[in-house]
Amino acid sequence: MLGKLLVALALMALCVAIHAAGVTSAVGWLRSRFPGASRTYWATTALLSGIAGWAILLHLVEIAVWAIFYVWQGGMPDLPTALYFSAVTFTTTGYGDLVLPEPWRLVGGVEALTGIIMCGWSTAFFFAIVLRLYDRDPRAA
Repeated sequence: MLGKLLVALALMALCVAIHAAGVTSAVGWLRSRFPGASRTYWATTALLSGIAGWAILLHLVEIAVWAIFYVWQGGMPDLPTALYFSAVTFTTTGYGDLVLPEPWRLVGGVEALTGIIMCGWSTAFFFAIVLRLYDRDPRAA
């Protein structure tokens, strides 16, 4: 059981690394593309939609990491099933129609906790961008 928990923590660390790289690249892109000029409503909407899409993409990559692991370890029969299970677990929707084999169930719980942390990080990042947008342009409020 301890070995499986260590594997789950390694997968969590990989998700943190993916998210850190993604958020860092988004910050670099934002700084180079939008140096602080005033934006129109549509430009701001496009920017926020792009950031939201980027965050979703990061989450999908992280979900795929867990799914690939489940297939590799025989916890799920195939990749489509594993992707579905992983997405439901990562987002903590938890339908319960699929479950991991008994020895791997704690790993699923760690995935759910990882999903909460990663979604919270994305929310905080998105909120920070919104705050900066409105701080720079008081007319936007």
